Amino acid sequence: MNDTTTMSTDLDLLAERVEKAAALIQHMRDDRQRVERERDELARRLADSEQKLQGQDVASLLAEVQTLRKEQREWQGERREVASRIEALVKKLERLEA
Repeated sequence: MNDTTTMSTDLDLLAERVEKAAALIQHMRDDRQRVERERDELARRLADSEQKLQGQDVASLLAEVQTLRKEQREWQGERREVASRIEALVKKLERLEA
């Protein structure tokens, strides 16, 4: 009886360990599939980005962006100057009307 009980306990422990191992393997498979999907998505996004930039020199694009930013700052300065001139003219007109 004692050998039978020991054998049953050993089998129960073995079954429990096999079930844990099977659950761990399934979890690892799920993780692998998730990582593969993420990898595929990132590879697709990289290919899309490369296609958009195909034939374009990154350095020249950066230079163009800098040029556009400089022009934008100049236009903003001109806009402020025009606005202040208009404001001064409006004040002069108000004084003339008074």
